[in-house]
Amino acid sequence: MRWPLIRNLPHHFTFNFVRLAPYAAVLSALLVIGSGVSYFYQGLNMGVDFAGGTTFEVQTQTPVPQGQLRNALLQIGAHDPQVQPMGDGRSANVRFKPPEKVNAISAASEVQKQLAAQFPGMTFRGGDTVGAKVSGELLRSGFMALGIAMVLMLLYIWFRFQLQFGLGAIIGILHDVVLTLGLLSVFQIEFSMVSIAALLTIIGYSMNEKVITFDRLRENLRKYKRTPLRDVINLSENERLSRTLITGSTALLALSGMLFLGGPALFPLIITMVVGIVLGTYSSIYVALPVIMLWGVRRNDEAAAPLQPARP
Repeated sequence: MRWPLIRNLPHHFTFNFVRLAPYAAVLSALLVIGSGVSYFYQGLNMGVDFAGGTTFEVQTQTPVPQGQLRNALLQIGAHDPQVQPMGDGRSANVRFKPPEKVNAISAASEVQKQLAAQFPGMTFRGGDTVGAKVSGELLRSGFMALGIAMVLMLLYIWFRFQLQFGLGAIIGILHDVVLTLGLLSVFQIEFSMVSIAALLTIIGYSMNEKVITFDRLRENLRKYKRTPLRDVINLSENERLSRTLITGSTALLALSGMLFLGGPALFPLIITMVVGIVLGTYSSIYVALPVIMLWGVRRNDEAAAPLQPARP
């Protein structure tokens, strides 16, 4: 057996990607509809950032035991507790949603009283309540950031390739975002500002996949001007399949350790990124490219000129 094992991957593939495109379209449509139904009936499990809640600072003589403190908050009855260390690690910002029908101020006082009993020497500073208005503004700002990112990427792809390439990329990215949010809604995984950051990362990864896909397709369109578009798409995807497998599996392996060992604090971030990477790879083949195949492409560009060696 040769090492590394990656050398054993075949270099040439002959999959007929285009043949499976109609089935993939049906699957994507069903998943999008299911996501919409989940949004309508359940919505997203908004975290403290978007749903509002209570925040205060804790200080201890030793580094703050984040895991123990988070578990203690859950036992007390605080919803979606977040513990963010600050400075030298002996202080942390605590945020949580108070139980329903409980006044936020009285809930904060009761939580502090019980924490002081469980962690002798712990002191508390400040205290604030994040209202629904502020949370709503944060939510709007987060989704506005996602929208601006997609518009800028559409312009970039349009400038670098053709308009239909840009539309295919944006439809693919919207597909990824909708299905990722659908997963968060179905399983009621907490949605916070960290989730917005994960979605922006997903958009970047998905766009990178689509740029690589389009670049290979454009190169082959210049080489094979009379070959049917579906055959050029199959050829292009088979040529880059080994690269896709290596890149995607490497990213998933890096995230899998944090997914299983990162604890509840990192789980919403990591699961969002894992699902987004899988969807980004899928949509590059079965969402973005079918849009181009249905629209058609302009194929009268001149063939790429070979590079000449530099003269001394």
